[in-house]
Amino acid sequence: MFVVIFEKEPKHTHMKTTDNTTSDPTAAATAAGSSTRPKAPVNFVTELAERAVLVPVGAGLTIRDDIVSTVKGLATKYQTRAGLERELKRFEKRGVKVRKRVERQMTRRRKRVERELRQRRRGVERTVKHNRSRLEREVKQVRKDLEKQSGQISARVGGITTRVEELVSHAQGLMS
Repeated sequence: MFVVIFEKEPKHTHMKTTDNTTSDPTAAATAAGSSTRPKAPVNFVTELAERAVLVPVGAGLTIRDDIVSTVKGLATKYQTRAGLERELKRFEKRGVKVRKRVERQMTRRRKRVERELRQRRRGVERTVKHNRSRLEREVKQVRKDLEKQSGQISARVGGITTRVEELVSHAQGLMS
């Protein structure tokens, strides 16, 4: 048996012929037309159109099947009062477990923040104390220097005043 297979778009009328009598099963399947490549441009467009329609339909059916199986599972689970209560207890336990985990996380975070705040506050207090003592030391030194300089200035002014008085009295003595 001979099958005609076109390349993407035939530019020439050269045809490839394939014999189905080969012993290779994949070659035979390809020759029989199970290839994913289209046989002709019209078939290519047809396949694309079919795929454009069939993919969303198949996806929708898969989703519908999932929803149906979920609803059936829930219906069998909650069919009796005992089953419903069992599930409610399970949900409650799970909720308690999550709540406790969140509370532990929040406690850990709060403690970490408080610890960091204490460390930062201690560091700031240490820096302030250091700066205050340094400032007090420097103010004390400046006062000491000012007192020393004021004493020296007073002594000089006293010496100058004495000298001026001597000169004034000497000048009065000369004028008289």
